[in-house]
Amino acid sequence: MALLQRFDDETTPSITAEEIRRRWVAFHKQIRLMSGTRFQRTAGRILGEDTRRYAVARFIFRPLLKVLRLRRQNKGAKVTRLVASKEATIFPINYRPLTIDYAHELATIDFDASDVNIVEVDESAAPSSDFIEALNDRLNETTSEWLFLADASLSDESRRYSVASLLARATNDDDVVFGDESGPNEFAPILKSPAVGPHTLLSYNVVGRPALLRVETLFRAGGFSAGAGWAFEHDAYLKLSEAKAHFRHVAKVLPAGRVASSFDATRLDNDTCRVVEAALARRGWHGTVTPRALPGLVRWNLDPPTPSPSIDIIIPTRDRIDLVRQCITSIEEKTTYQNYDIIILDNDSVNPESLDYFDTTPYSVIPCPGPFNYAHIVNRGVNHSSADYVVTLNNDTVVVTPDWLEQLLALVSLPDVGIVGACLLDPDGRREHESIIIAAYPQHLRTDSNYPHVDYFSSATRDVAAVTGAVQMVQREFWQSLGGMDEQLKVVMNDVDICLRAQMEDRYVIYTPDVQLFHHVGSSRGDLDPIVDRDRFIRRWDIFGSFRDPYFPESLLLLGEKMFYLVR
Repeated sequence: MALLQRFDDETTPSITAEEIRRRWVAFHKQIRLMSGTRFQRTAGRILGEDTRRYAVARFIFRPLLKVLRLRRQNKGAKVTRLVASKEATIFPINYRPLTIDYAHELATIDFDASDVNIVEVDESAAPSSDFIEALNDRLNETTSEWLFLADASLSDESRRYSVASLLARATNDDDVVFGDESGPNEFAPILKSPAVGPHTLLSYNVVGRPALLRVETLFRAGGFSAGAGWAFEHDAYLKLSEAKAHFRHVAKVLPAGRVASSFDATRLDNDTCRVVEAALARRGWHGTVTPRALPGLVRWNLDPPTPSPSIDIIIPTRDRIDLVRQCITSIEEKTTYQNYDIIILDNDSVNPESLDYFDTTPYSVIPCPGPFNYAHIVNRGVNHSSADYVVTLNNDTVVVTPDWLEQLLALVSLPDVGIVGACLLDPDGRREHESIIIAAYPQHLRTDSNYPHVDYFSSATRDVAAVTGAVQMVQREFWQSLGGMDEQLKVVMNDVDICLRAQMEDRYVIYTPDVQLFHHVGSSRGDLDPIVDRDRFIRRWDIFGSFRDPYFPESLLLLGEKMFYLVR
């Protein structure tokens, strides 16, 4: 994949402590200016953004601000539900459609129109086999380098503007060049990520339109399939992905995207299921494909490998047997998978109730003495395991989905997958983890708060930068080949770091919304959050610098609890 780079080896210049401090200051200032409360913005102006007196004031008033933030989140959730019922939902919050003078813009762009064969698609007619045959004939006969599909109802200027904008970014290595699009709601555009995740592409047509397709590459991939129906483009992108075609994303909302009728479930869902089933068959994967709530979005549910591999569920704890008992009881009562065991990692528990529980439990209890170091404790548990796969599981989680192990196992056993994570719910049932995004800093994606928009991206099984260590499944031998978690990241960022390192080894990290667990956040170890861990992570991956999340829209920036659009 080669999408990530480390910056803590001998080949790259070291990021200084002063530079890291400067980045933190700039990030926190940006949050306060864009997402902070009126108190935070006023205090920042009066006391200074990076002063000891501001830090003291923040420490004193932090409990009050936390209560106010929770109230605002609850109020915001209600407002979001009301706004979501309106057609003109705005997301991200500062997005406004641009009015483009196509004639003026085209006059400033130098491009060769003969390089692109523009093909009109009549969205009002059914995509017959004759239409696909004619499209393939055009593919075979054209002397142009690129193919561009556009709805027949769109203006010629809008098509040419999109073509010119995409061509300006195309290189000789690119096979598909695609942009963002306005979609059926012009106030909530379809924003796309820098990389086309192959597993995300199984869930929905990530690429869409507008897009340039290199004629030679598409021809070698077999062109368009007559039996794909209205999912013929999705089918082509799946084949191109399998052929290791290079996709380039242009982070700009361009015209000539899919028209509103393209998002009709009655004509799209069955065709999408069929092309995804065909893609699974080509890969030798067995499972089912069913429509989800959004048109053209599907759930592909794979069969777990047989015979059933062994799984060890590793649960760290220090006392808090109330949580451990609740967690393990949920595993025992809900889990439908049979070939699993549990390993409890005891980090210096002292309560008599805890010690009694350890003496009577049928599961292994591994002593992990010493100061709290999550990475070291988990590594010790994995090293103790002899199972085929391991699950890291927080003691403050409760299983909701009965076949959770089957679903995680089916994904993580794929040859190109390294780590798989799940959807975590807070005690009120709101989503508090739907993958970790890095935009510009690692944060939990939560559609019930910081991503208040139900769209294709948030609803799909997808490739992601990272998933929380609260629930991670990984093949034990692969974990050990990575050297486990970095024990210098003692408390935080160790889970994100191992996900990024897995991708350096050409393994994908997948999040699935179909596996759910309750998570009582912070009820075990509180708010431990050492800055030394965060600074080490920033230095290693050049966070706030050159790092870009491959699988999160590059036009989005998360500041506090608000998602902003980066105008490009």
